[in-house]
Amino acid sequence: MGRHTWMGITPETRERARRRVGGRVAAIVLGLVAVAGLGGVGAVAVAAPKAAMPCEDNVKACARLSTNEAWLSDGQGNIIRGPVRMNHGAPGNETPLGFFAVQRKEEVHLSKEFNNARMPWSVFFDDNGRAFHGGDPSRQSAGCVRMADPDAQAFYNNLNVYDRVQIVP
Repeated sequence: MGRHTWMGITPETRERARRRVGGRVAAIVLGLVAVAGLGGVGAVAVAAPKAAMPCEDNVKACARLSTNEAWLSDGQGNIIRGPVRMNHGAPGNETPLGFFAVQRKEEVHLSKEFNNARMPWSVFFDDNGRAFHGGDPSRQSAGCVRMADPDAQAFYNNLNVYDRVQIVP
């Protein structure tokens, strides 16, 4: 017998569609439950999925500066971690927009430009020393993407040299 499908759609296709449309699926399901009158006893709660990553599917690290959020993905559009809270470059030291590639990684980088400031879990992505790294995500940086240490460590552990990075407004 063939694969189990629902209305001709395989489970894999449904899962891909759910990831691509983000929270809209939960809203539609909850709306259908309400219209069908199934909200009473025995109703199943539907958890809202993670926010959709605003970058292209083939990038492994994504940062959206306008919302101070970052994502880690498998490079095929599947979110591994995120959105996580982050901060970016202060005025005059803006984090650049566009596509980049991981150039190198350092578990504990000491910034020569800033009095040996610690930059734990650094993943460098441009020619000007900008990186995803750990620190206080409530403070703006000199152009880097700064996030809490556990999030920076996850980026460090999951990214490799040449992995694609995208920074969006």
